[in-house]
Amino acid sequence: MKNPFKFGTIVEGEYFTDRTEELESIKQLLNSDNHLILISPRRFGKSSLVKKAVTQVARPCISLNLQMVVSVEGLAAMILKEVFKLHPWEKLKHLLSSFRVVPTISTTPSGEAIDITFQATTDATVLIEDALQLIEKVSEKGESMVVVFDEFQELMGLDKGIDKRLRAIIQNQRHVNYIFLGSQESMMTEIFERKRSPFYRFGVLMHLDRIPHSKFSQYISERLSDNFVSKVNVVEQILATTRCHPYYTQQLAALVWDMLTYKKMNEAEVVDQAITTLVRTHDFDFERIWLNFNKTDRSILMGLVNSVQLANNRRLPTSTMYSSVKRLMQSGYVIKLDTFEIEDPFFARWIRQRQG
Repeated sequence: MKNPFKFGTIVEGEYFTDRTEELESIKQLLNSDNHLILISPRRFGKSSLVKKAVTQVARPCISLNLQMVVSVEGLAAMILKEVFKLHPWEKLKHLLSSFRVVPTISTTPSGEAIDITFQATTDATVLIEDALQLIEKVSEKGESMVVVFDEFQELMGLDKGIDKRLRAIIQNQRHVNYIFLGSQESMMTEIFERKRSPFYRFGVLMHLDRIPHSKFSQYISERLSDNFVSKVNVVEQILATTRCHPYYTQQLAALVWDMLTYKKMNEAEVVDQAITTLVRTHDFDFERIWLNFNKTDRSILMGLVNSVQLANNRRLPTSTMYSSVKRLMQSGYVIKLDTFEIEDPFFARWIRQRQG
């Protein structure tokens, strides 16, 4: 038997959960000339959702993870490398001849892997402009391409004024849809909602929320064997722990399924046992993370574990408290949906256990 739950990678096919309305909205947008800004906490399924939409509208797509880029030259090289995955060298070599800074291209003997580098230049704008214009030229002669910028807020750290230069290039393109994904809401809002920003309201803004409890409950129930007589109670315990966070729900449900299927564990105890196992498995990582927090950060996290919202936290000055929360949100440890909460429910459980 194959575990019916999947986490940690792009989720497709039978593993994809709900998002029906969001999926239709993105597909409609991809059939227009508009761009999309999609914001949610990390591991909420943005990439999986976008990939499913692009697949269903049958459009060529390249995805650029800006967390893996440290320079403008690196971004230009990544763009070219992704384009080469879709189009053969023979189709593109004449287009590369117009590049003002010629890239160095090398391949493995089998030709399966390709590496592209640019020499550092004093005018990095030409690298990005040439790379993005390559996408436009390819799209003019075939199907319009979709370009996904993942963790787009990381762009701001590449080079001063890079947002102005990128906007100047993109706004003149007519055959490409851009999708900007971001997990740091305050930074993404600053980029796309501040009037003085070059990307002010550059596309349709969408916030991705948790999957509704009823939808997730149905999804999990359908994938647990009919032999589990207390299935409903198991599902409710899972969702009460993860609060319908897509990644952690799939992770916990996958372990529960394994324990029920292979270890024949008691259904009344299986969710608690699975949680204990996950907390113990990540104990070293959680401790390393905890030791890197300062005292203010730790105080905020302990308060959230004990359901003390920031407005009721009297231990810290307001400015210090919100500065800490902003830092914790930027690093992904705290998210805000209905209220502020610790992103990882198993890390929250670990903190609670350490408190005694």
